[in-house]
Amino acid sequence: MKELPKGWTTTTLGEILLDPKKDLVDGPFGSNLKSSEYGSIGIPVFKIQNIKANCFIDKKIDFITEEKAATISRHSFQCGDLIITKLGNPLGLCCKVPDKYNYGIIVADLMRLRPSSICINTDFLVYLVNSRVVQHQFQKITKGTTRSRVNLTIVRDITIPLSPLPEQHRIVAKIEELFSSLDKGIENLKTAQAQLKTYRQAVLKWAFEGKLTNKNVKEGKLPEGWKWVKIGDMCKCIVPNRDKPKSFSGEIKWVTTPNLSEKSIRIDYRNIPVGLSNDEVKRYNARTIPIGSVIMTCVGNFGISAIVERQIVINQQLHAFLSNESINMKFLAYCIQFNKNYFEKKSTSTTIQYLNKGNCNSMPFPLCPLTDQDHIVSEIESRLSVCDKLEESITQSLSQAEALRQSILKKAFEGKLVPQDPNDEPAGILLERIQTERQNTQPAKNTRNTKKKENGKRN
Repeated sequence: MKELPKGWTTTTLGEILLDPKKDLVDGPFGSNLKSSEYGSIGIPVFKIQNIKANCFIDKKIDFITEEKAATISRHSFQCGDLIITKLGNPLGLCCKVPDKYNYGIIVADLMRLRPSSICINTDFLVYLVNSRVVQHQFQKITKGTTRSRVNLTIVRDITIPLSPLPEQHRIVAKIEELFSSLDKGIENLKTAQAQLKTYRQAVLKWAFEGKLTNKNVKEGKLPEGWKWVKIGDMCKCIVPNRDKPKSFSGEIKWVTTPNLSEKSIRIDYRNIPVGLSNDEVKRYNARTIPIGSVIMTCVGNFGISAIVERQIVINQQLHAFLSNESINMKFLAYCIQFNKNYFEKKSTSTTIQYLNKGNCNSMPFPLCPLTDQDHIVSEIESRLSVCDKLEESITQSLSQAEALRQSILKKAFEGKLVPQDPNDEPAGILLERIQTERQNTQPAKNTRNTKKKENGKRN
């Protein structure tokens, strides 16, 4: 930790608690709290999905009875406490209990932190825990573990910088001012992202109504020389006959649903592990898909398609349309993307949504002269390339916004965000007050223990 300004000090999370064992606790383990005990009324139970950095997600809250909550009261929270995740990647995400929740219980994957108001502003501490100052320590603690989790003793030893209390208030006010402006900018960027997605669909709609290249087309009509057909009448649909083999060691790439993108009709072969050899294709009776074909998703997220630019093998979550000389296969790939809603309505469901061969073949296809198809593909790609550049710029800006957020926090906890006031009481004195408070409460406990022992001897 870098050298801190005058009046600041370095301490640990345990040192800002009046009673370290009671003020930092985790949730009940095992059978002490079962999901079968959850209900729709009673005492709220916070779970890991409710906790994000600086933000409480007030959704899917379960409840338990007051009687049950009383049996596990050690694992309770109250309004103003801090809740920290102790499992996940990343772990150590922290937020404050909202004002609407006066009392509740946490699950085993969470920690409840109740810092002393003598020395720390709870909002200051929330930002601090979510900053890289503390997050890097969580990462070091869990490095090399198969399932990231921390114990309370280690968490109490986490090192933090502590400023004078008045300066903490100033830091929180400045962070909130800067974050407010930053959040508005992020909201605008995400709105632009959603608008680009809408525009993409609009481009495809104009394309397959004939309006992208012919502005005089009447609503609900196709241009002259066009007609609606079923794609199964034009292209042969291939359904794979097996799942992925257990071992493979060749150059024929095994393409699966995650290898396809909603924003492109190209496959990034670089991110696909080594595939099958010709001998393995024969041995496993695998289905190879020739160059020039179009593959599409038929499980889960429908309407994602791609042009096959090299021979591949696909699994049962994908279907393939073999190439046809009368169809520009890029035209078909974009048409499949446009028909996403059609496929969702046609899908059947047992345990998961699925498109069978017949449903794929039934897709309406606006058959038009090949020259029109070529022209439309050119127009689609011209417009979508602009979308791609804008989306890339937005994604980069969102990444920069998150970097700026961390930069603000870094300055805050190095004492560089707001000016220091020499009249502020140093943080070290605040820690001394907590120690005094602990000492004042400890003798009382010892006295009670002594009396119990003396009574025991007399009895």
